[in-house]
Amino acid sequence: MSNPRNSSLMGHWFTNELALLVAIGCVVLFTLAVDSNRAYFNRPGESVQEISRQVAMLGIFALGAAVVIIAGGIDLSLGSTIATCGVSCAAIVLALTPQAYSPTMSQSAWICVAAISGSIVTGLMIGTLHTWLITSIKLPPFVATLATLVGLRSLARAFCDYVNVKVTGTGGSKININNPIFVFIRDNVWVSVVVLIVMVLVTWLVLSRTVLGRHIYALGGNEQAARLSGIRTENVKWAAYCFSSFTASIAAIFYLANSSVADPVNQARGHELNAIAAAVVGGCALQGGIGTVPGTLLGVIFLRVAVDGVSKMIKSQAETYEGLIVGAVVVLAVTLTQLRQLLANGRQVFAGTRGLAAILALTVFSGSIALVTLGHFNALIISVVVLVVLMGIKLSELRAVRS
Repeated sequence: MSNPRNSSLMGHWFTNELALLVAIGCVVLFTLAVDSNRAYFNRPGESVQEISRQVAMLGIFALGAAVVIIAGGIDLSLGSTIATCGVSCAAIVLALTPQAYSPTMSQSAWICVAAISGSIVTGLMIGTLHTWLITSIKLPPFVATLATLVGLRSLARAFCDYVNVKVTGTGGSKININNPIFVFIRDNVWVSVVVLIVMVLVTWLVLSRTVLGRHIYALGGNEQAARLSGIRTENVKWAAYCFSSFTASIAAIFYLANSSVADPVNQARGHELNAIAAAVVGGCALQGGIGTVPGTLLGVIFLRVAVDGVSKMIKSQAETYEGLIVGAVVVLAVTLTQLRQLLANGRQVFAGTRGLAAILALTVFSGSIALVTLGHFNALIISVVVLVVLMGIKLSELRAVRS
């Protein structure tokens, strides 16, 4: 039996996913047009591999973020969970690797299995901690995961220093690894892509074809109604938050392999917002009960293609603008969703003097973004276009009120 909520929203999400496909195509075409180095033409294989690597690393834990959002919660700690699980994984590798010589491939295999198992167990414990804080202590999910967002990094850094002192005799806030299995994972991007595909299929099957999936949607749609209908909501929350932390623990393995170092201070810092952004852009409603796995995956692809496109255009210090891109995309996606509802209810978007002030602020912000990315002349053009469009919306609202 399929999820009735999914069936009733199939047409809407098909439209959302189709729009994302079109948006991805537009971004790629725009990048092809403005990139002076023509990287997509001259080095297509390299470009596809790099985008695939970034999509896989973000997509794995974006699935966890999406499940929690569908269940009516939020997980702000995913980046810190990745850093903590990465430290656990690296600490096990360091502890089990003889210091006098490099391990053989067979030794590396069992060390790698132990390290990955440690990462997963750490993730599941973090998910269980979140559930306990939310269900037993009754902390709001925002507060509970905000606390671990800050606390887990400090704990991971202290643990990193402890392990270095005990194993190598010298302290340090990082753990370097040189395990052949992790080197293989780093050099073969398709390992992470295959893992992402498997996790996408499993997550889709659970959400759309199982009782647990129906309960997750019901919990996010109306927790009180779900409880009254006999759903054990606390167990469903536990499953959702543990799955979220589990995906972060898997992502931690690829973050660790990609950089060959566990760095709790900087690793995956702020990336939880990218995962939430991908889920929201993909159609997940922050109030819960709505969202799809294909939409989330397309949201991830769109974000990474957009970020890669900016790096091709700006060329130097493109990472400076990554947060700006993610924030702008999320605001735009949520605004378009809310705009449909506002227009359907006949409400004004730019009502009164406050609306004029909002138009001025949006024009200034748009011009500022264009100024630092595209130059003075383009910034002036974009500012004028934004001002004209927003004032057009304002005038149309005034005519609608008068009529």
